[in-house]
Amino acid sequence: MRDKRSPILVYIVTVLFVVTLIGISWSNYRFALQNPGGNDFLSRWVGARYFLLNGWSPYSEQTSEMIQNIAYGELADEGRDKMLFAYPFYSILLFAPFSLIGNYALARGLWMTALQTALVLIAWLSLSATKWRPSKWLLIVIFIFSIFWYHGLRPTINGNASIFVALFIILALISIRNEKDVAGGIWLALSTIKPQMVALIIPLAIVWSISKRRWLFMISFFSSLGLLLAAFSALIPEWVIQNLHQILAYPGYTLPGTPGEIFAEWMPGIGKRLGWLVTISLILVLILEWWSVINQDYYGFFWTACLTLVVTNLIGIRTATENYIAMFPALILVLSVIDKRWRRHGGWLVVLNLLGLFVGLWLIFLLTLQYRDQPIQNSILFFPLPVYLIIALYWVRWWAIRPPRLLIDELRSLRE
Repeated sequence: MRDKRSPILVYIVTVLFVVTLIGISWSNYRFALQNPGGNDFLSRWVGARYFLLNGWSPYSEQTSEMIQNIAYGELADEGRDKMLFAYPFYSILLFAPFSLIGNYALARGLWMTALQTALVLIAWLSLSATKWRPSKWLLIVIFIFSIFWYHGLRPTINGNASIFVALFIILALISIRNEKDVAGGIWLALSTIKPQMVALIIPLAIVWSISKRRWLFMISFFSSLGLLLAAFSALIPEWVIQNLHQILAYPGYTLPGTPGEIFAEWMPGIGKRLGWLVTISLILVLILEWWSVINQDYYGFFWTACLTLVVTNLIGIRTATENYIAMFPALILVLSVIDKRWRRHGGWLVVLNLLGLFVGLWLIFLLTLQYRDQPIQNSILFFPLPVYLIIALYWVRWWAIRPPRLLIDELRSLRE
């Protein structure tokens, strides 16, 4: 009887899943029609589309003008976002299926659905990475939070590929834990479609893998990255130089993207020096933590990787709050320790933290929102999440890197 029901149950679940995805996609399509934008996606959709259909370089002046005309109805004047393609050429692999859809609103709606699906996967994989099994009601809360919190919904609406990069990062970390070093190297290589997000996690992974003699991981990463570079250089030999020109132009038309630039805007007198102080301090912290994790087990590596993903956004590398979704594994690590350590009240403490982040971040956004030719977030939003996570990660550090001891403490608490 059980065997007869099982295929039917799978069929029903599959149908419900497909219907749900169709419903979400339709809602996203209607949203895209009523709310033009998603410019983070638009630049790459146009760049990928006109390369695939017309052979134009996504970095060419012709492509850039096309992007601006679609976004603004005219070329971007001084002070406006130039909306350059800016990503590595091989990122087209990610955008190609959507760029072949001629209706931009439909392509954007489907892209948003893919991003929302990726957000749920990031949450699920982060739980797996920490070996945390929260209660069913708490699991639902975490999944809902992952989609609708500020640093999840903002990149979804803007259509930023940072969500997929965050997914590739957590897949790489889980592959490393499971000693699937070939897969880990491939996922980490794919995450370089936004190099600023992985500029520090890559050297950490390399240092740790050398200390553990995980040579296959290094071979996989460098060979995968080399293959991507070589294959796309065969299509446009000078794409690396073209991409570099756009990266160098990027700071000239965007808002401040590092603590030093933000502090200089707030405090012209000492802002830059304060930014350098933050950068030097965080570099010293990372050097100490990376040194301490050499030849250590995976638990220590994962905690250090989470810290590195957080620090990446404060150390002086130009970033955007859309990239903060990569910190989600760090958040789950903190919450998992809270739930495991304070078993009786842990679930409610987790909810309290999630509620504080959800309400706090959205409240800051709404109270500090600026209006120019479009709504602009205030630079203050660069700081709440990473500062909170750095404090929280050090608070749970002892338990996070010593799971056997944590288990003993849990058993003792149960006996008491």
